[in-house]
Amino acid sequence: MKNSGNVTKKILWYMVLGVIVGVFLNRISDNVIVQKYLLGFIFKLGSKGFVALIKMVVVPLVFFSLIVGTSEMGDIAKLGRIGTKTLFFYLGTTAVALIIAVTFATFIQPGVGFDLSGYTDAVASFQAKEAPPIADVFLNIIPKNPVESLASGNMLQIIFFAMLLGGCMTVLGDKAAKTRQFFNEMNDIMIQMVWAVMKVAPWGVFFLSADTFTKLGFAAFVPLGKYMLTVLGALAIHAVVTYGSLLVGVGKLNPVQFIKNFLPALSVSFSTASSNATLPITLDTVTKRCGVDKEVSAFTIPLGATVNMDGSAITQGVATIFIAQAYGIPLGFSALMMVVVTATLSSVGTAGVPSASMIMLAMVLGQVGLPVEAIGIIIGVDRLLSMTRTMLNVSGDAICTMLIAKSEGQFDESVFNQENLIEEKAA
Repeated sequence: MKNSGNVTKKILWYMVLGVIVGVFLNRISDNVIVQKYLLGFIFKLGSKGFVALIKMVVVPLVFFSLIVGTSEMGDIAKLGRIGTKTLFFYLGTTAVALIIAVTFATFIQPGVGFDLSGYTDAVASFQAKEAPPIADVFLNIIPKNPVESLASGNMLQIIFFAMLLGGCMTVLGDKAAKTRQFFNEMNDIMIQMVWAVMKVAPWGVFFLSADTFTKLGFAAFVPLGKYMLTVLGALAIHAVVTYGSLLVGVGKLNPVQFIKNFLPALSVSFSTASSNATLPITLDTVTKRCGVDKEVSAFTIPLGATVNMDGSAITQGVATIFIAQAYGIPLGFSALMMVVVTATLSSVGTAGVPSASMIMLAMVLGQVGLPVEAIGIIIGVDRLLSMTRTMLNVSGDAICTMLIAKSEGQFDESVFNQENLIEEKAA
């Protein structure tokens, strides 16, 4: 735990340092040395190399941890109970997030008076990818070839196959004991590999932060400031009101302590802007710093990285209202409800990668008759919003996991409260 705390502090400080360095270098980003050697070589190698290391362990970690988590439930009834709680929590909080986003954006009116004349080229040049029908999203969960799904990193299909395999092992009981032992050992190996990657996490976070802010700076965000502030405001309300209420009211847990414990995952999620890339750190943090039994976290965290996208849902809700207001197209109550329902369901198919919600936003806009091309207006500032909403997404995964673990009697509150660290300091 002591080493874990040191890594947390390093990640946080290196992230702040990376933002400062990035903002400074943005002012001289036209310099040949900055472009060729810093951005083109050092930052590229450091940032992309770190993300590549994390992505390397994501698929096998999800696969093995889900099989272990599912197979060790002990019985199918328990698996069904935890699965039902998890899906209810994820879809329920996503719907609440969208209601907050739509209400807040309607009140703030970020698109009223927005001048579209300076964004004609962006709207004209943006080619929206066709969003899949909702029925196809659910059909595509079933893999035609599990090996191909593993090779291509199709997370929904991997999750479905791993849960099915783990469930069958649970039914077989002692007959599958050797197979269960094999997957347990492979899962332990992957966790050890995550710890190896975590050794370089502070530097990886530094390079990611520095690279992002060197390229973007803050000037790029000024014209769309009201839209961005509306999204950030809705994210903050959901974090404080929804998640805070759940932690205090349902879990009887201290939200400040949760933030302190969860800092490693929050820092990495902000830097990578990817729930999937943060998944190994999220799994490790909720188990070792938040007190969740790995039997529960191995099931709920990988599922949440694909299904639970509250932050993405908020962005879609605010963006829809913003675009409607910018074009002067009124949205009635039924249209707003359509936004909530469509975005809630589409969040299930939103990949846990940077800016994937922009693809799903095309589906939402199409449902209420708004021009899909308008995504080109906001996509330029979506990177910073993506970094912020990913922190909310992974926080939701962790909070759901803690509450479910507590309801199942598989939560160690002494670990969450860091009591062992208090005893070490006292000694």
